[in-house]
Amino acid sequence: MSAFKIASALRTLPRQAALARSARRGYADVADGKLSLSLVLPHQSLYSSTGVVQVNIPAATGDMGVLANHVASIEPLRPGVVEVIEENGQQAKKWFVSAGFATVHGNNSLTINAVEAYPLDKFSAESVRAGLADANRVLSSSAPDVEKAEARIEIEVFEGLQAAMAK
Repeated sequence: MSAFKIASALRTLPRQAALARSARRGYADVADGKLSLSLVLPHQSLYSSTGVVQVNIPAATGDMGVLANHVASIEPLRPGVVEVIEENGQQAKKWFVSAGFATVHGNNSLTINAVEAYPLDKFSAESVRAGLADANRVLSSSAPDVEKAEARIEIEVFEGLQAAMAK
């Protein structure tokens, strides 16, 4: 091996070692503390607490759990359930959100800005089925394109709500 290749390999070692250390980090190793959570709508604050253990969110890329010391990020939300776990063993609080953004800050705080959010237990399975059927009816009709676009959004929300209620 030439001296040039050895020198080049040695220069990359510190960077590779740092990458290996960060890749090994698991959430259980660093989740020492509580999250501060704010769940807000454009017109009101639904929930605020500084003693949250974990928050599960319906991120656009997939369901995501947020614990203390989570890496800072901004996640778009799809229709689904935001689940708040305050203490281990306690009943989780659940809200259905239609869309929004979750911002994980570096200081153990999480802000969820939702377009709409309602407690999951306020929905009835029958009204969800009826709403889904109505939206599908509009989508398969000869309605204007604007109404069909609205129906597609409704279908996405009702299907997310139906899946959340089935869990």
